[in-house]
Amino acid sequence: MKTYGHWIDGAEHAPASGEHIPSTSPWTGATVAEIPSGDSADVAAAVTSASAALAAWRALKPGVRGRLLADLADGIRAERQLLADLEGAEAGKPAAQSLREVDAAASYFDFYAGLSNIPSGEVIDLGPGMHGYTTHEPYGVIGVITPWNAPLNQAARAVAPALLAGNVVVVKPSEFTSATTLELARIATVAGLPAGVLNVVTGTGVGAGQPLVEHRDVRKLAFTGSLRAGRQIGRVAADRVLPLTLELGGKSANIVFADADLPEAAAGSVRAFTANAGQVCSAGTRLLVADEIHDEFVQLLLERVKSVQPGESYGQLTTEDQFTKVQSYFEVARQDGATLAAGGAATGEGWLVEPTVYTDVTNSMTIAREEIFGPVLAVLRFSTEDEAIAIANDSEFGLAAGIWTSDVARAHRVAARLEAGQVYVNEWLTGLVEGPFGGNKNSGYGREKGMEALRHYTQTKFVAVKL
Repeated sequence: MKTYGHWIDGAEHAPASGEHIPSTSPWTGATVAEIPSGDSADVAAAVTSASAALAAWRALKPGVRGRLLADLADGIRAERQLLADLEGAEAGKPAAQSLREVDAAASYFDFYAGLSNIPSGEVIDLGPGMHGYTTHEPYGVIGVITPWNAPLNQAARAVAPALLAGNVVVVKPSEFTSATTLELARIATVAGLPAGVLNVVTGTGVGAGQPLVEHRDVRKLAFTGSLRAGRQIGRVAADRVLPLTLELGGKSANIVFADADLPEAAAGSVRAFTANAGQVCSAGTRLLVADEIHDEFVQLLLERVKSVQPGESYGQLTTEDQFTKVQSYFEVARQDGATLAAGGAATGEGWLVEPTVYTDVTNSMTIAREEIFGPVLAVLRFSTEDEAIAIANDSEFGLAAGIWTSDVARAHRVAARLEAGQVYVNEWLTGLVEGPFGGNKNSGYGREKGMEALRHYTQTKFVAVKL
């Protein structure tokens, strides 16, 4: 067990309050780490450090920043096992999944390092005697607030493009899973990032998150978390005219048409709702199945579910509150009249929950409307393509969607009509680094990942010159 300090100006800093928060393992209940209980004084120190580092970092050639990001990726891989052990212990993930999370984090820095020498901006024709062009400039200090379900991955996906674009960053991770983000900042400094370019302040949302959102020198914020918290941040940001990237969750529809490869669709649909114990904002938790194959497909699905082993295929629910919340939906589903086809209980081992499938679900039921954030699947029926699209779009969320079909024309046609930020055809969750990620409606706005993220971490300037 390690007692951490904040990472500010390239070194550990004790919290101003002198207080720490225990981070406990969902597997054992043992303390994994003591993380600083940050407050406005710690946030101010981190933002001051970042502001001081901005001019020199921004002045570096993009290729130089890119090489430093590539070195950081190498540093992550060099400490792969340490990071995976911490991620697994804090977030309750199996060893294999934790290693994949670390590899994904390194991939973000590799990906953006590779984009460092791609030209940006465009020339605009203003006619004879004039020259017009655009540039994409950094905002300055970026605040990043990450959730507990994938701490290292979430930090890397925001930090990498923000840094490449010439910004400096202050990260506030979840108080439940802070250790890997603190280690990331340490590794970044060892890899050669100048002091102050990447800072981490830990603590609660009220103690450290709110001061970060409110700090006058933070020029843009990226937040991933609940709709409730996103709305609170949005109200503060509106008063400050603070640009936001918000990723707020989903209730993603996964549509299986009669002409799909049914075994493949069943396997993909199980992955879609059980990955990371369902603690994925883009989880495919509403399964829409064509009437003519419904019974056959549900049987295939249930057979696949039998092979999913809680504790091995996926890990613990990360917090006790989330464990309690997921279980509360079992009674809600019963009261709504859904049919329990599989699971519906905890395993009796820590905060593990069985993969749970409900059939005879209508889209008006609570389990089809609310984000449960656990391995719980609602199966709905549809009769026509238009009905499938209508059901899929009848949601306050719009993060992701899936289509399973052998008809390429249908795939494109349906994808065009789905109100979702990502649509996966005959697969679920691909392009995890390269593809832009973000939602429509209450799933938020702005985009992470891919080249698109660079646009969201820069502001466009237009220059017109009379020749």
